[in-house]
Amino acid sequence: MPRPPSSTDALRRLIGLRWLSIGVMLGVLLCVPWLLDIPLPGAALLPVAATLIAINAASMLRLAHLGDDVRPAELFAQLCIDLAAWSAFLYFTGGATNPLISLLLPLVAIGAATVPGPWAWSLAVLAVAAYSLLWDFNEQLDIYDSGLAVHWHLAGMWLTFALSAGVIVWYVVRMTAAIRSRDQALAEAREASLRNERIVALGNLAAGAAHELGTPLGTMAILAGELARNPALDDDTRADAELLRTQIAHCKTILGGLTLRAGSLRAEGGTTMAADAWLAGITQRWRSLRPHVPLATRIDCGTPPPLLVADATLEQAIHNLINNAADAEPQGVECAARIDGAQLVVEVLDRGPGMPAGLQAGRDAVASPGPGLGIGLLLAFGAVERCGGTIAFTPRPGGGTIATLSLPLSALQP
Repeated sequence: MPRPPSSTDALRRLIGLRWLSIGVMLGVLLCVPWLLDIPLPGAALLPVAATLIAINAASMLRLAHLGDDVRPAELFAQLCIDLAAWSAFLYFTGGATNPLISLLLPLVAIGAATVPGPWAWSLAVLAVAAYSLLWDFNEQLDIYDSGLAVHWHLAGMWLTFALSAGVIVWYVVRMTAAIRSRDQALAEAREASLRNERIVALGNLAAGAAHELGTPLGTMAILAGELARNPALDDDTRADAELLRTQIAHCKTILGGLTLRAGSLRAEGGTTMAADAWLAGITQRWRSLRPHVPLATRIDCGTPPPLLVADATLEQAIHNLINNAADAEPQGVECAARIDGAQLVVEVLDRGPGMPAGLQAGRDAVASPGPGLGIGLLLAFGAVERCGGTIAFTPRPGGGTIATLSLPLSALQP
């Protein structure tokens, strides 16, 4: 996700523009006497540039050590420093007659794009006041050829206009990009909030279903037990009855754990275990629930494997991915897990028909049984994103889909 713009970014841009101002001042001091044969009061102008260098260095240290708490008043003060420095520089170089006075306008434009309205208007008033004062209060330069002076004044006006246009465009483009980045971040946050609201609603429905299903499951367990003990049944029917009783017991265990699992990143009572043992337990529990679908596993978490906290919501996410793959291809699925740098990567592979065209995985839920994508996938995305992980779907060579779940180890380790 793109990082939204902040007042710290604005201060960094102001520091960069101040380095440009310092460069222009030093360039004028070095080039004008040499190219135009116009003497400049270096003893008065050098301290202005030196002061800006010191302030810029202090501002950079402030950013490095005091964090991101930059208030609009501080940004306004930074702009006022630039305005005062240019006013002092212009005072000693002809005042309002110096074509560089147009550089006060970019400061006003930058202030309007950086600080709130009242501060921006205050900066504009100060700039107009500085321009007005420099009209009458200034130190005129000694220029002996009046015709040449007019020529260089016009050339200076052109150069100042070009520089001002470049600065304004650069700053506005940067600000526009920052605003677009902020809008995109807000849109993604809004989308995540809506998705989380759907997950919370599903959680409430699950809690109600767990309460309602407890009684019929208990009745079914009793009937399945009595049926399995019936001596009149043949062996095949008795085996089916035992399997039915086992599945009902699994359902009761799952419903009993909903209270601990709902709404928790790490379920209460979660234990620390090796990554390979955690993943092996997930796949083994899945096999017990769907014994008729072959599941091939390849788990390689290194030696020794990292220790993880058994996260119930992530267990359910992996379970749902395997379940969706089994729905897409009941003849058999594969599950591979490995450590890739600082991430745990789990891949679920099937030979099904692939992802439906136009489906936004993690945002849409398919109501029909269809190709094995539904509410479980939506819940899986919610659980993984809360841990800072991702789920990606790619076509499998030869047909089918590869679901890749990537989880940062830092979010799973104790």
